[in-house]
Amino acid sequence: MPTRLALTVALLTLSAHAKEPSVGATTFTVYEAFLSPAQEPGEESETPKLLEKSLGATAPSTPRESRKSRGWGQVRFAKDLSRAYVDVQIDGVNPADILMFHIHCGPPGVLGPVVVNLGEHGSLPTTLASGKMSLELTNKDIVFIKDMKGMKAGLPESCPAELGFATQTKTIAGLESLAKKGVLYFNLHTKAHTYYGEMRGQIYAAQP
Repeated sequence: MPTRLALTVALLTLSAHAKEPSVGATTFTVYEAFLSPAQEPGEESETPKLLEKSLGATAPSTPRESRKSRGWGQVRFAKDLSRAYVDVQIDGVNPADILMFHIHCGPPGVLGPVVVNLGEHGSLPTTLASGKMSLELTNKDIVFIKDMKGMKAGLPESCPAELGFATQTKTIAGLESLAKKGVLYFNLHTKAHTYYGEMRGQIYAAQP
């Protein structure tokens, strides 16, 4: 009798905690970043010589401390890790000057590879014309980026699933795992600040 009672209690407890599977696509884990020039680890004048032709500035640059650009970005991961949603707002940047906008992989102060090319979702000067952009990401958005505008062909970019290991991130689940570690960041590149970027924002778990 005690065994049967314990089993009944256990089943009732499990039932009370069970969740509808579809909720995984409509509830989220949220991460955010506040972008600023101060997070960039170098000035445009420090662009490596070998990359000046492909990634050098094509407009007069401004020291980080003098730039007025600021931004905010959010990544919401569906709890079933089937997709993620990106929302961005930028200020102090002429949309016509925007060349590239990425999510990179790397700890604070370190330049890392691209893991998501936000420019794949339309012309950035157009999609950011109002200073805001919202888009949906799925696994297909996390791939090797072999050819990017302004870069030499054949340069693979992606992010390791675990820093220090060669296996590449290929899923939203892998992207969220990196976000938990604080090793993802937004980077906005402009004509004046192409190599390091106009401003950067390390992505961390959003505070309630």
